[in-house]
Amino acid sequence: MISVEHLQVEFAAKPLFADVTFVVNKKDRIALVGKNGAGKSTLLKILAGLQSPTGGSVAIPKDISVGYLPQVMVLSDSRTVMEEAEQAFEHISELQTSIELMNNQLAERTDYESEEYQALIEKFTHANEHYQMMGGNNYHAEIERTLQGLGFARTDFDRPTSEFSGGWRMRIELAKLLLRRPDVLLLDEPTNHLDIESIQWLENFLATRCNAVVLVSHDRAFINNVTTRTIEISCGRIYDYRVKYDEFMQLRAERREQQLRAYENQQKEIQETKDFIERFRYKPTKAVQVQSRIKQLEKIIPIEVDEVDNSALRLKFPPAQRSGDYPVICEEVGKVYERTYLNPPCKGWGGAAHLVFQHVNLTIKRGEKVAFVGKNGEGKSTLVKCIMGEIPFDGNLKIGHNIQMGYFAQNQAQLLDENLTVFDTIDRVAVGDIRTRIKDILGAFMFGGEAIEKKVKVLSGGERSRLAMIRLLLEPVNLLILDEPTNHLDMRSKDVLKEAIREFDGTVIVVSHDREFLDGLVTKVYEFGGGQVREHLGGIYDFLQKKRIDSLDKLSIPANSFSPTGEKKLSDTVEISASKLSYEQQKEQQKLIRRLEKSVADCEARIEKLEAGIAALEEQMATPEGAADMSLYEKHATLKKQLDTVVEEWETTSMELEEAMG
Repeated sequence: MISVEHLQVEFAAKPLFADVTFVVNKKDRIALVGKNGAGKSTLLKILAGLQSPTGGSVAIPKDISVGYLPQVMVLSDSRTVMEEAEQAFEHISELQTSIELMNNQLAERTDYESEEYQALIEKFTHANEHYQMMGGNNYHAEIERTLQGLGFARTDFDRPTSEFSGGWRMRIELAKLLLRRPDVLLLDEPTNHLDIESIQWLENFLATRCNAVVLVSHDRAFINNVTTRTIEISCGRIYDYRVKYDEFMQLRAERREQQLRAYENQQKEIQETKDFIERFRYKPTKAVQVQSRIKQLEKIIPIEVDEVDNSALRLKFPPAQRSGDYPVICEEVGKVYERTYLNPPCKGWGGAAHLVFQHVNLTIKRGEKVAFVGKNGEGKSTLVKCIMGEIPFDGNLKIGHNIQMGYFAQNQAQLLDENLTVFDTIDRVAVGDIRTRIKDILGAFMFGGEAIEKKVKVLSGGERSRLAMIRLLLEPVNLLILDEPTNHLDMRSKDVLKEAIREFDGTVIVVSHDREFLDGLVTKVYEFGGGQVREHLGGIYDFLQKKRIDSLDKLSIPANSFSPTGEKKLSDTVEISASKLSYEQQKEQQKLIRRLEKSVADCEARIEKLEAGIAALEEQMATPEGAADMSLYEKHATLKKQLDTVVEEWETTSMELEEAMG
């Protein structure tokens, strides 16, 4: 689908990469990886046609469409969420207008026997069939499914996009891109603004409903679940592995070992050659051999070794005073924001209260590491601000004895001294032996080489966030609160941070959507949603598994066990684990699983058959005779519609099966 040959890119005469050659095939799921600055985003821009290479070529057939989601984009604020999403189907709207115009012409004209009338009928028929093939009658349902999958509620559809944060507007752009169904999808850090549920939905969408995908992401779990091929940019070249990311890491380690051995052998050979030249340089009898060795030395191409993985670097928080046994206690804590309107809907309307959460009761013990998770806007960062004492709240919130609090959020980066260099910013907080390793620490967080001499005022937002994170790691604290700490970190930096937090003997609260980062780090999860905060013991994957089980269990809860306000009447918590199911219930559950497995298998067989039929029709349509046969287009549209229906059925049944199996 896309052919890249001998690609070369230079910036200020310095090569970024050279002689890059690879092909993106249909149904490829490619993870583009490499250290920051290696050229991943640049390569995506070149594939998207937004940047020209210094040399080489990128060949994309005319009938292949390419969709690109950058990390940062200029967003429009003039439409509602639904109107903005409908822009993905602008071509369908134009075609619909054209069909209506032709229909009106056919109704008005009376020259039924003329060639022009027959040509108009043929044009109308072709356009109408094309409209049906593109799903002209059901694209609104597709828009709703996609927006809801990315976390929007139906009540959001008619809200202006200007009311949403930058992260939510990026979701709208992602929705538009997915709805266009391009042949090749290029995604640069698509999970940065998504919560866990939306990331899981996107994983399923990319794995089952997209053609070819090339993505850059620092979310290890995400790329492992989506991709089947890994292309690494390293030392100006690419290494193409047809495996998932975890398998690639093993193969990469083996490759580096081979590089090291080859490098050491080459260095030994070079040294021996230099020694020979130096020993016999002034002996006339050896002049010919010396010249030969000099030429041999000049021809040697140095073997490059991948940069050492700095994730092996270990950071340790400086010792802090011991805190009290209970750093944070919440008793009936609630938060309500008053909404005011510049143009009230009616006379006497002063405002409306927005409930963020209520009746929050939680106790965090000394040394615990907990996660705050949930959809965006459900109150995770709000509760953090309550704990920090930054905003007022209802109820009682106690901060324990002798607490030294360390807080990281995106706005922390704005508190750095802009006139200091990167190195000086860290040098001023580093104490003891850590001062001898400042350059190594900065390198682990992507501040290598000349970057350490940059002034803070010239750093990007992401660079400032990373610098603020390093500074926090070097300050003595016993309660650490991190709000989305991994958004601007690559995988190696995340490993350094995770290991430092894991060895930290204080208390940690992490607000994050990064499952891989939270895995093995937290032992308790607080779920935010519907104005409530619920406690779940165990790690992040224990929580996700329990969520699937709970979704299944809720099917058997009587409707009258809930009050109209959503409060449970029978009990405050309803938890039914698989181990507590009665024999009859287990029997019923096994029946359900067998039935769902059969349904999934039936769907897969139907999908395979329909895809084969579509492929056969497309072969016929590619011939001159087939191109003129309108019945083939009609059959093709029918099969495509059937395929969409079966794929949707397969997705729904597969999710039900996952829930049933827990």
